[in-house]
Parts: sequence; structure tokens; C-alpha cells
Amino acid sequence: MLDFAIFAVTFVVVLVAAVLYLYPSSRRASGIPGLNPTDEKDGNLQDIVNTGGLHQFLVSLHGEFGSVASFWFGGRPVVSLGSVRLLRQHINPNHTTDSFETMLKSLLGYQSGMGGGAAEAVMRKKVYENAINDTLKSNFPLVLKLVEQLVAKWKSFPESQHTPLCAHLLGLAMKTVTQLALGESFGDDAKVLSFRKNHDAIWSEIGKGYLDGSLEKSSSRKGNYEKALSEMESMLLSVVKERKGQKQKTAFVDALLQSNLTERQVMEDCMVFTLAGCVIAANLCIWALHFLSTSEEVQDKLYQELEEVLGSDPVSLDKIPQLKYCQRVLSETVRTAKLTPIAARLQAVEGKVDQHVIPKETLVIYALGVVLQDSDTWSTPYRFDPDRFEEESVEKSFCLLGFSGNRTCPELRFAYTVASVLLSTLVRRLKLHQLEGHAVEVRSQLVSTPKDETWLTVSGRR
Repeated sequence: MLDFAIFAVTFVVVLVAAVLYLYPSSRRASGIPGLNPTDEKDGNLQDIVNTGGLHQFLVSLHGEFGSVASFWFGGRPVVSLGSVRLLRQHINPNHTTDSFETMLKSLLGYQSGMGGGAAEAVMRKKVYENAINDTLKSNFPLVLKLVEQLVAKWKSFPESQHTPLCAHLLGLAMKTVTQLALGESFGDDAKVLSFRKNHDAIWSEIGKGYLDGSLEKSSSRKGNYEKALSEMESMLLSVVKERKGQKQKTAFVDALLQSNLTERQVMEDCMVFTLAGCVIAANLCIWALHFLSTSEEVQDKLYQELEEVLGSDPVSLDKIPQLKYCQRVLSETVRTAKLTPIAARLQAVEGKVDQHVIPKETLVIYALGVVLQDSDTWSTPYRFDPDRFEEESVEKSFCLLGFSGNRTCPELRFAYTVASVLLSTLVRRLKLHQLEGHAVEVRSQLVSTPKDETWLTVSGRR
């Protein structure tokens, strides 16, 4: 069993722990500039804690040492890549990057495959992705209905009323994901609230990612986490058994049950999708509406596209790909918010970036939060500007990072669909207004979230 204190530091630490267990001998990342360990046992762990988390640490690290840099976790060197140019060098010979879903499974102690090797892992991943796609097709009217209910609620607000984005959009994501994943019984608000209690308890430990290793020392905190995880797994296993006898087969869990997965594996995939799907969809929507509220010009351009493509009709799944500007708005939201700021993989074979050799079995971090605001790749990187994605080179860089195209993780693709429905429905009916003097700070964790509740006001468009 992995040491839970190590587990608590960051999701990538699980991969480090695997390396320590499987390959105990030390391997130095040859000639790569970086930090010496500040502690013989912990390496640079305390430096990560002192800077406020792994993302902040990587910003400082790359600022000092450049786009390729190394540091130490325990007795092991770690290599971090902080530019599109270097990621392109590294990714090309390493085509199968670890997805968000695979890393989350590692954190939860779940297997990615069906109990076999790499081929089984690929097959199970395909089952997972197809289940999400099929579920969206079958339940798109439900997504639209839930969004329309929220927009109608906002439309009833007086123009002076402050609307809490985090509370409302996390609620929308919870309702959407639970009903699509687990079935129509989660239309019951009481079941959603029970789900949310355990979801929040689990994600507060996993999603933070960059803790101080204190979970092992706190029996109450560790107990709460383990209790919530156990209750969530029991609930999901119960749903799996119940859905076996259902005639209506439209939920995510139903699609998984039609494969060769065991009940345990179906439960695990439901856990990953409901955990990650809720958080990614909610925060993509939160950040998109926040950034839209800062630019009347972007809202108006989006409104014009929606009118031209949709007219007075509701958005449909086949119309979403035609909403090119809407996609640029969401892509720029992901970039500006640094929605998922870190990815990681183990170096399967000896690799090289520039003149630097990366030994086999080295942990390599993709410092996506650094890359997404690198001025060498993005002009005026801190400005929200969807028009930058008109350039083919920008779109190619974004795709390379795994935020669009075939590399996109299935949870983010799901979130793009939910957010497209939200923007298509809301922007045609309402204008969004930023509160004067209201600053929003980013908390860059496993998924970047606003540090505090985010507020705006709305007014009728017509």
C-alpha cells in the first residue's frame, strides 16, 4: 500500500511511488539544470509546500532554470518540461500519454486495464470513452433541460442580484453527471445531495493534490476520507446491481454493463467519471461565464454566431461543431484558467529533449500551467482573447497539449459539450456583468478553481 502521506502531496506522486517501488536504484537525469535536494529524505518536498503547491513551485522552477528543469522527490530526480517546443520533442516518440482518467485511477488505487497488459488497458479506455459518447447522445435532451431550468432561474433574478457561479454551476454539474452516469433515479435531489457529500469529501483530499503530507497524521481526516470513499463505492456498486435489471439502457453505467467489465470495474469507472466529470464540467462553466462577464465584445460576437447558426432553435448535438467561436471561447477559457495545470507520465524508454537525456523510468512532468501562459507561444498570454485561436499554429499547440483533438481526455470532451449547451442557451437570453472591484483568484490544484465564490449579475438580452 502506498504511503498515504506521499499520496497526499499531489496526484503525480503516485507515479513517483510506483517508480520507487519498482525501480529502487537512483537514476540521475543527466545534465538537466535544476534544484539540489534540500532534504536527503524528502528531496524538494518542503520547497513545494513552501511555495503553495506544485504548480506555483513549477512556475518558480522554470523561471529560474528555463523550459527544462529538474528537482527531487525523495531520492528520485524528476524532470519538468515547460514549453510547447520541448513537449513536442518529448511527446512525438511517446505517443501514449497518461490521461487524466488514468492518473485519477492511480490515485484511487484502481487498475486501468481489465487485469491484463497494455492491450487490455487500451480496450478498457475505449469502452470508457464510448460509454461517455453514447450517454451524451442518448441523454442530450436531459442536459438541455437542466441547463434551461438554470437559465430560467437566472432570468427571474432582478438585475441587481449577485449570482454565485460556483454554487450554481457545481449544482448543475452534479445533477447532470449523476443522472447521465447513474440513471434517472438521481433526479431526486436528496440522492444528489447524498452523492455530493461524499464526492466533496473525496475530492477535498484528491483534488487539492498539493497538501503537506498531514493526512497520515490526522486520524479524523483520514477516517473521513476512507469513510466517504467506502460509502461512495458501496452506493455505486448498489447502482450497478440495480441497473442490471433495467429495461431502459441510456445511462453511462448501462453502457459499461454491456461490455465485458466486472461489476467492480464498472463501479471504478463510474467513480472516475462522476468525480472528474463533475469537477471539470463545473469549473469549465464557471471560468467561461466569469471571463465572458469581463468582455461585452466577446459576448456580442458569441451571440451573433449563436443567432446565425441556431436562430431561435435550441442547440443540438449535431450543431455544436458548427459553433466555431463558441469553441474558441471554451479553448481560451481552458488556457487562461489553466484548467488542468499538470500532467505526468513515466518515461517508458530513454528519451531526449534538446541535448538533455531523460533516463528510462524517470517521472516527467508536463508543466501545462506554465506552458499555457508562456509568452513564446501565446501573445499577451494573460489576456482572455478567443480570437487567438483563429491562427492554425495556436490551435496546433493547444491540441498538442491534450486540450483539443484526439488527445483530449473524455471528461474534458464531456465538459466541452455541457459548457456549449450552457453558453448557447444563456448568451441568447442574458447578458453577463462583472461586479465592479470583484477580483477572482485562481487556486491551481488538480483542476484549477476560483479561490473563493465568484459573483456576477445578469440582465435580459431580449
